[in-house]
Amino acid sequence: MGHESISVFDMFKIGVGPSSSHTLGPWRAAQLFTKQLEEKNILNSVTAVEVLLYGSLAKTGVGHGTAIAVQLGLSGDDPVTFDVENINAKIADIKSMQKILLAGRHEIDFIPSDDIEFLFTETLPYHPNALTFLVSLSDGNKFAETYYSIGGGFVTQEKKDDRKNSNTSADISLPFPVNTADELLHWCRKTGMSIHEVVMENELAWRSEKDTRKGLLEIWRIMKECMYKGCHTQGYLPGGLNVKRRAFDVNKKLLQNTTYTDYNEWLEKILAGGHRFNYILDWVSCFALAVNEENASFGRVVTAPTNGAAGVIPAVLQYYIIFCDGNDDNKIINFLLTASEIGSIFKKGATISAAMGGCQAEIGVSSAMAAAALTESLGGTQRQVLMAAEIAMEHHLGMTCDPIGGLVQIPCIERNTMGAIKAITACQLALQSTPDFAKVSLDGVIKTMWDTALDMNSKYKETADGGLAVNIPISLSEC
Repeated sequence: MGHESISVFDMFKIGVGPSSSHTLGPWRAAQLFTKQLEEKNILNSVTAVEVLLYGSLAKTGVGHGTAIAVQLGLSGDDPVTFDVENINAKIADIKSMQKILLAGRHEIDFIPSDDIEFLFTETLPYHPNALTFLVSLSDGNKFAETYYSIGGGFVTQEKKDDRKNSNTSADISLPFPVNTADELLHWCRKTGMSIHEVVMENELAWRSEKDTRKGLLEIWRIMKECMYKGCHTQGYLPGGLNVKRRAFDVNKKLLQNTTYTDYNEWLEKILAGGHRFNYILDWVSCFALAVNEENASFGRVVTAPTNGAAGVIPAVLQYYIIFCDGNDDNKIINFLLTASEIGSIFKKGATISAAMGGCQAEIGVSSAMAAAALTESLGGTQRQVLMAAEIAMEHHLGMTCDPIGGLVQIPCIERNTMGAIKAITACQLALQSTPDFAKVSLDGVIKTMWDTALDMNSKYKETADGGLAVNIPISLSEC
């Protein structure tokens, strides 16, 4: 098996909700397409553009904001920096003007309802999340490219037998190449380093340690700002299901209307409430709810490893910071490094795309990542870390992805609370266990997850064609 180099910043990407596969991926694909037009010196010759959405992107694209993401990407806007408060206004302008400014500088006629086609019954063989951009040129010629959003914001172009990502540095040579959990354990044993130390050494192939540390603290800044905002925002989620935001009420109830002015004071007030089991449990759930309510509202989030599972790792890391004395930059950085490596092993050995593997590929993987990171942070051995990841995933095997109305709301938001709690439980089990007696390895559970993904009926893979999506009689008012 060839080696694919995946950086911590490939696993943790700053973007916009509600879906890394259906929002961030198509947004990046549109950016890549306009970049190609510029590189071929044909951008200014474009007279029309048509976007074709296939498979899962078509079936749940409306609820996931795929068309919105495509328009923003074609316009030259970046998901890392674009002001999420301006999304609705920008899309309304394109619709009313019936024009789009390609790459931010070449204006053409564009009617979203006509020029973005949802091909509900067509699926391309490489991956369920496919989209094609077709442009007409002033000389009468046409140019087209097909992209696949393969999970977690990763995008690849249509190339036969090529699974390398067009938006990662897959060919970077690393000092400690890792494809499997056994290989990671090998390097830890050979060098005597912890998992986060091995990962940091590999990150030096991309950038300096100083820049990696700075970037990871920025990742945590976005995570905690998202969490804080979600805990202090009232109302209902967009999309037509009229789901009431709950994190605000939980936060208010737990703090009993205590006053504070910023994030740090908020942490102090939370810690002052004590260490009762149900109190901590409520807070972990609140943290996860907050992030994914923001995600469902087209807020700024971090893929961890996906948008739909973005609340698990922040919730567990926040638990570690508040209740386990983890409020230290070094500890936070090490937590994220370890989590990213576990996520990359799942991506290489299976998938992190719900359209390929169901929700086990999103919530399950995020839970495994968080369990591993927390276990190492609390002093677990390398083998206990891998054991924790295995336990967390083992109890997500077979989880379907059947979002009601194609929205990343029901059951997605609550599933993040479950994933976070399972991660903490898996960590505690691993810390109290001897890995010598474990019957299931992390590599074994990853292979099982992939086998399960291949066997899973397609209607349970982010299509809204089965399960809760069809059995819960909820009508959408505007989707």
